[in-house]
Amino acid sequence: MARQKNDGKGRMGGRAKGTPNKATTDLKTWVASILDNGRDKFVESLDKLEPSEYIRVFTGLLNYALPKQAPTTPDDVLRKEKEMMQELLLGLPEEAIDRVAKRLQELQQKEENESKGE
Repeated sequence: MARQKNDGKGRMGGRAKGTPNKATTDLKTWVASILDNGRDKFVESLDKLEPSEYIRVFTGLLNYALPKQAPTTPDDVLRKEKEMMQELLLGLPEEAIDRVAKRLQELQQKEENESKGE
């Protein structure tokens, strides 16, 4: 009897899982050799660019050297800070939490009194 799909015995054909595609590997190796051999020419070309064009190319190359940063908004920053404060508070003993809560209430009361003009 022929094997059935999903019979629990593994793959039915093709490359084994994790085996790289030979064509892709060859192409990547070829491109890497072109890039390696073209470094000197690339540097010479950079030296001939106008300053504004040089900056554009330079900043474009930074995208490949530095990790991408997630864009953040002020709301994201505040949310993250609140989460950190919450984690910090949860790690404190109860009496410290009570003292912090009491002080926050005092500060809020003082702020309300000042806004009323008292």
